[in-house]
Amino acid sequence: MRLTRQISLFLITALLAAVSYAQGQGNARGPIGPSPYNVVRAWQNPFAKQGFALGGNSGVFAESPNRIFVLMRGETLLPYPIPEEFEQHAGTLGINVLFQTELRTWQNCMYTLDANGEVTDLWDQWDFLCADSDGPGPHRVRISPYDPEKKVWVINETFSQIYVFSNGGSRLLKTFGEKNVVGADGVNHLSHPQDVAFLPDGRVLIADGTSEGDNNRIIVLDEDLNYLSEFGGDGGGPGQFKGIHALGVGPEGLIFALDRTGGRINLFRTTSDPAEMDFVDVWDGFTLPLDIIVNEDDIWITDLRPLRFVNLDFEGNYKYTWLVPPELPDGYIEVHSFTVDTDGNMYGGDNQNGRTQKFIPKANVDPELLIDPPWVAD
Repeated sequence: MRLTRQISLFLITALLAAVSYAQGQGNARGPIGPSPYNVVRAWQNPFAKQGFALGGNSGVFAESPNRIFVLMRGETLLPYPIPEEFEQHAGTLGINVLFQTELRTWQNCMYTLDANGEVTDLWDQWDFLCADSDGPGPHRVRISPYDPEKKVWVINETFSQIYVFSNGGSRLLKTFGEKNVVGADGVNHLSHPQDVAFLPDGRVLIADGTSEGDNNRIIVLDEDLNYLSEFGGDGGGPGQFKGIHALGVGPEGLIFALDRTGGRINLFRTTSDPAEMDFVDVWDGFTLPLDIIVNEDDIWITDLRPLRFVNLDFEGNYKYTWLVPPELPDGYIEVHSFTVDTDGNMYGGDNQNGRTQKFIPKANVDPELLIDPPWVAD
């Protein structure tokens, strides 16, 4: 009887430990292991003037290992006098730059960094495109791998607009949407767009809608950037969205679309008709999926609760997950956007602490655990 009681106590203890561990993992699913990267501590060199810190780094895109584009939701006004514990970014003072909007100033919203985290180009001539926003403003920055001009696409969700710049930032080439006018007539009016992706034949996909009640559609533009069609739609059914947030394109015409509010991923596939897309599948079970990179035969996403990087194959099977710690100096509140350069370095934009960090692969790490640069058709 004593042995039976001991075994029972052991099993109960083991069960409680398992439950406690599972609760600590939140919605994370396995296999779960350590990060395959080391953080380059204090990589991004702050450039804000005295009294200000960087704001939310909502969009990052590595054009090359020595040119990383960053979108920033303005700068953050620091308290006066500046506390001694301030180190580089507002998060060290407990300031959440996403939610403490009374501290936001719309300046220095777009810039580029070199491999050492130094600012190389400050696109402050375009700050007026973000000025007077009562919302988060800039959301994503992308460049098509198929565009010889390497035009820079910038999504402003609050004003329901998308801007296309020359690569050097000297010219605004095209604007989609009318400022602060929400609508659904082609690309003349948008409803809080979130992302843009590029097909190998020159077509462009626009994710339009961030919340329930928005358009929550994916717009298809032809290679001349004319409206061609749209698919998706607002709702919880297969192929619909409650809050579309990011897009990724893969081989065999696959299109992956993150439904942040719905906690899932919708899969589509191109067809022989440039205006038509087929719905393929939906993967449920996520919390708040934020951004995506598609590789040759798998995808990586960032998700919240807990904050993590998740690797899945094209059938939706979990290959690997690693958790991102919240503790400073290297922790995150959310990895809103991430990008990988051709040298295999990763960069993650922190939308709440207010900075971008660089991650380099650990020595002798299994290459299968690393995130490759986004898939590009041959």
